[in-house]
Amino acid sequence: MLTHKQLELLDFIQKRMARDGVPPSFDEMKDALDLRSKSGIHRLITALEERGFIRRLAHRARALEIVKLPESMERAAEAERALLQPQPGFTPTVIPGSRIDPPRGAMPVAAAALDIPMMGRIAAGVPIEAIAEVAHHVTVPGSMLSGQGEHYALEVKGDSMIEAGINDGDIVVIRSQPTAENGDIVVALVEDLEATLKRYYRRGGMIALEAANPAYETRLLRDDQVKVQGRLVGLIRSY
Repeated sequence: MLTHKQLELLDFIQKRMARDGVPPSFDEMKDALDLRSKSGIHRLITALEERGFIRRLAHRARALEIVKLPESMERAAEAERALLQPQPGFTPTVIPGSRIDPPRGAMPVAAAALDIPMMGRIAAGVPIEAIAEVAHHVTVPGSMLSGQGEHYALEVKGDSMIEAGINDGDIVVIRSQPTAENGDIVVALVEDLEATLKRYYRRGGMIALEAANPAYETRLLRDDQVKVQGRLVGLIRSY
């Protein structure tokens, strides 16, 4: 039997991983649960781990994996996943019988593997030259794709998003869209020349592209200098 705070934290982690493909930070968990310190989050995570609901993965930044959900939360998650299945408008190639490991933290869901374009590399650090050509294709679980629209994959280069659980060499799955909400991890095109993977925030008339690594400064740019190319919806890691 879980306490109210344990259920609240598990629900927050599950929803953030479904949205971003990576777990929230301890600071984000603390703020979401309105706790005064991160020590309370550590105690809640330990309790959830002891009860078999989550698993901490060793030697990785804020790496959590959801093992199971309470029955009521699982039903709600299944209903949400059903709503997020791709709708008519973009029909990816279906690869019958093709399989790939789900992103860290994803709950197993039966879904066809889908073929999406691999567009090359994206910088998680200093922006690199914009990506414009399909290098090849990669298969991903259909459950990783969110809603209607086109999706594509990019290989991450750099370590500026490491505290968001995104490492150098990871492959991120991006839903193509021109807008973003504050806090979304996006592919941003800077001055039509450079592409980068960062958290997006609108601050007055400026756009802040924020790293998840204290070694990197937040970039403040005019609205007309930044174009959102898509939002992170999944992550694939090879070991």
